[in-house]
Amino acid sequence: MALAPASSGKEPVISPPEVEMNGGADQPAATTVRASVVQASSVFYDTPATLDKAEKFIAEAAGNGSQLVLFPEAFIGGYPHGSTFGLAIGNRTAKGKEDFQKYHAAAIDVPGPEVSRLASLAGKYKVFLVMGVVERAGYTLYNTALFFDPLGKFLGKHRKLVPTALERTFWGFGDGSTLPVFDTPLGKIGALLCWENKMPLARTAMYAKGIQIYCAPTADASPTWVASMTHIALEGGCFVVSANQFCRRKDYPPPPEYTFGGLDEEPSPETVVCPGGSVIVSPSGTVLAGPNFEGEGLVTADLDLGEIVRAKFDFDVVGHYSRREVLSLVVKTDPKSAVSFTASADGERPASAGKKRDDSVYK
Repeated sequence: MALAPASSGKEPVISPPEVEMNGGADQPAATTVRASVVQASSVFYDTPATLDKAEKFIAEAAGNGSQLVLFPEAFIGGYPHGSTFGLAIGNRTAKGKEDFQKYHAAAIDVPGPEVSRLASLAGKYKVFLVMGVVERAGYTLYNTALFFDPLGKFLGKHRKLVPTALERTFWGFGDGSTLPVFDTPLGKIGALLCWENKMPLARTAMYAKGIQIYCAPTADASPTWVASMTHIALEGGCFVVSANQFCRRKDYPPPPEYTFGGLDEEPSPETVVCPGGSVIVSPSGTVLAGPNFEGEGLVTADLDLGEIVRAKFDFDVVGHYSRREVLSLVVKTDPKSAVSFTASADGERPASAGKKRDDSVYK
């Protein structure tokens, strides 16, 4: 895709203190940032090969001078287009359970060896990296975005708050403990995944943290997605960079190993399963690069951070255009755990219900 030239503003943006600090990058603050969106398919069920493919795109983006590189939703681990995992109300098939077992095996632990490799790639190519992954936490999977700085440091993660539709059967729900916005020399960077970008309160939380480069990894290739990204850029007075996969049927295992549900017939190997639509939008609502519906590749633009200040002069959604005495938002950022263990006041382990436990078996 063509590189969109930066506009002429030079104003640096001042960072508020409440957002997470990256703690590693010691470069001076940028006034213009070159960002690249990677539009490509995963190598489904093959995480090592997908990591190799990611490195090729990171190297290409870095070679073009990009300082920020964004990958699609679930790039590592794969977005299971067309799969039903054998689910119907009241029934799960044996093959569907086997499909999930393979999908679980392709996911990654955070932290883990794949996270270490991604961190080393960010350091090797000197880029801020935002990567969509399928995170494995025990036997539950999460749709997660990971953040890395150009010193090779893993900064943190965001778990998708609400998986969409059938996604809820194979991905868990994130909570408010993973809604970071990282203060970096490139500006304040954060991400929401796919349709949680349609959640006004989630967006408002990101705006309140001062987000300047708003990353939106997605699996939505509909024409209305670009309209949503444009609205968010205008609403938040921020740059929006959105990455989607471009993939064909042949990018998934052939049938019967992998089948597409809900279709009248099995698609041909060359059938486009997801046409991409990756895009970069400015705070004024100008589409700087994309949308790309043509194939795999990079979508790249220069982001003039001074444009954020000019946009906020018109409309600052959590500043002069807010009515805090009428409308307010509370964001609960504590982690939500299914099980909590507490000790009694004297420090002894609590006894099981109705019966005193023999602690000797635990010694």
